[in-house]
Amino acid sequence: MKVENKYRIETDSIGEKEIPTDALYGINSIRAVENFPYITPIDIEWYKAMGDVKTAVYTSYKKFLKAINEQYPNDEVPLDLITEDVLDVLIEAGKEVAEGKHFDSYIVPALNGGAGTSINMNVNEIITNVALLKMGKQPGEYSFIDPFEDANVYQSTNDVVPTALRLALIRLIVQLEESVHKLMYAVKRFANNYKNSLRIGYTQMQAAVPSSYGKLFEAYYQALSRDRRRFERAPEIIKNVNLGGSAIGTAMGVPLFMVMDMTDTLQKMTHLPISRANDLSDGTSNLDVLAEFHGLLKTHAVNLEKIVNDIRLMASDVVGHYSINIPARQVGSSIMPGKINPVIPEFVISVSHSVYANDVLVNSLCGQGCIDLNAYAPAIGNNIISSIRMLIAANDTTREHLIEGLTINPEVDEANVYSSRSIATALNPLIGYKKSSEYSKMMRETGCNIFEANEKLKILDKERLEYVLRPENLLKTGFTISELMDETHKHHNGKKQK
Repeated sequence: MKVENKYRIETDSIGEKEIPTDALYGINSIRAVENFPYITPIDIEWYKAMGDVKTAVYTSYKKFLKAINEQYPNDEVPLDLITEDVLDVLIEAGKEVAEGKHFDSYIVPALNGGAGTSINMNVNEIITNVALLKMGKQPGEYSFIDPFEDANVYQSTNDVVPTALRLALIRLIVQLEESVHKLMYAVKRFANNYKNSLRIGYTQMQAAVPSSYGKLFEAYYQALSRDRRRFERAPEIIKNVNLGGSAIGTAMGVPLFMVMDMTDTLQKMTHLPISRANDLSDGTSNLDVLAEFHGLLKTHAVNLEKIVNDIRLMASDVVGHYSINIPARQVGSSIMPGKINPVIPEFVISVSHSVYANDVLVNSLCGQGCIDLNAYAPAIGNNIISSIRMLIAANDTTREHLIEGLTINPEVDEANVYSSRSIATALNPLIGYKKSSEYSKMMRETGCNIFEANEKLKILDKERLEYVLRPENLLKTGFTISELMDETHKHHNGKKQK
């Protein structure tokens, strides 16, 4: 009876390892798992982008091979060239990785040392073993196709991994921009629906002058609009890639033909706005553009926190008059019956602070680049992607589970506005600060609203006061002298007629 081996033996310069016979990963991946005991893998978008980069390299190599055959048809070229049949299966395997296939064979954790060598080698091993299977061979038969000699041909971790990261970030920032766009228009709809609904404005958590929900939510819309425009421009920040630069950007050991062609091939394949860096060494050693890119994410997190924190405060028991109502999403307490908590704002605030923390990490690790290379690309990339994913989730749940279910109580708000001492500010242009203060003082001492205060003070005609305090007048942007004169003449003429 024949017993099949469950393991194959792979060797490297350090020694041997047993690998499951049918595994698409190999010894380099196993060593990474042993060395970096953290179970979360890199984001699938980064993995897929690695497949894109590899496919572009193999495609460029085919062009290189064709150019050699055309220029030197009868000469023996002093290179150990990969054959077309091997290139074809490598391209097929690379495309499958680019589609997200075989991701279950990607076992290297997101956080690892070595500037991403383990990321690169896990993908190389997957591509190699998939290609071997396509040729009718078994995984691990590297005498036919080798992870280093073939899958990694004319590449280095230091140009492939950062290039793939930029592809992934450009794709993800498009998704983030779309989520911001949807949230923007949910906020805009709310602003339009309650354009003239009065509310008390607040400064320093104290009642200020009257405003409206339309003005408040329009301001949120404008902030989100700026975020969206930032994200539309974000690919420009990271579009330059160092593919072809090899180990430290000098392109040592890489054919000039491929240095000049690989990025163009990748751009045409992916249709993404990328280009070859003018200085490949700069693109390899300096990651300041990633810090700049993440700064845009941090700014959006700031705006999200401001928006949801305002809504949480206005709907809280601390305010007490319940002028704005947030949707009830889940039971709020395991001991207090009927309690509903502002869980969506709390989630979004948690996301925002996680992004702030990631920003500190990204900045500090970008600054840890040492001479010709930054060894911390895996952690930097992982945290940038994490920030984007969290912000997409925050936008989506804010729109769907908060903004689209918000309601207000206009009657309560209007009553609060006219009972607030701050309404007296609207009278300053007509009667001055001191007389307006008499209204405020009486309202504070007696608890009356401004109309009741006017009945006692009799400083203004009732009709004139009511006109000035109409919502459309309170919400005007500034006033003009002619408006004041027209209103004065109107009331004077009205008195004469009487």
